[in-house]
Amino acid sequence: MSTIPKSTFEFLKDLKKNNHRDWMTEHKKRYQAGEKELKTFYAAVVERLNEKDEIEKTKVFRINRDVRFSKDKTPYNVHRSVSFSRAGAHRRGGYYLRLEPGNSLMAGGFFSPEPADLLRIRKEFEMDDQEIREILANPEFKKAFGGFNNQYQVKTAPKGFSKDHPNIDLIKNKSFFVEHAFTDAEVFAPDFLDKVVHHFELLRPYFDYMSDVLTTDLNGVSLLED
Repeated sequence: MSTIPKSTFEFLKDLKKNNHRDWMTEHKKRYQAGEKELKTFYAAVVERLNEKDEIEKTKVFRINRDVRFSKDKTPYNVHRSVSFSRAGAHRRGGYYLRLEPGNSLMAGGFFSPEPADLLRIRKEFEMDDQEIREILANPEFKKAFGGFNNQYQVKTAPKGFSKDHPNIDLIKNKSFFVEHAFTDAEVFAPDFLDKVVHHFELLRPYFDYMSDVLTTDLNGVSLLED
């Protein structure tokens, strides 16, 4: 079974202490060896996900930081992250994994959806909240994720929605994703691949629901071409 070696975090810890280009150049081979091991793990995740889903694309995020608009000018990220996109217009939602000493997590859902999708989601929640609340209240889902990450919300209500609407707690979100944190010990354990895939698979009822919402209009008519 594919695993995450401890050398991954050893490299990231050293990088955090020496976050400059000269150090990275000196340790380039070490970085490349680590990336090769991580890509093997990512491929194993995709293989497992494809047993019950269909993954179209794996995106490994660059270790180089975009510092153009940041006060922090350190050139490198001190974590490694990857996303897995689902195939087909009828499969919405994406999977995300971040590996960082003391701050590893998986996440899934809809981060900053485009305006048309955001409005469609909010309109759905305005009209009917029963199914989404049942998903969020599912004991296994709730234990794993808690609920939506609520740090991305408007303060009162989005334009066109009443701040007094009974579902405003859902409507005022700007993103609709959940997270689950992993300890370093979990990351290095032999069953980490199983845990990652298990938590990704817990998202499927949520993804199925949101896929239905985002591929139909408010009357339930499909927006997809035959």
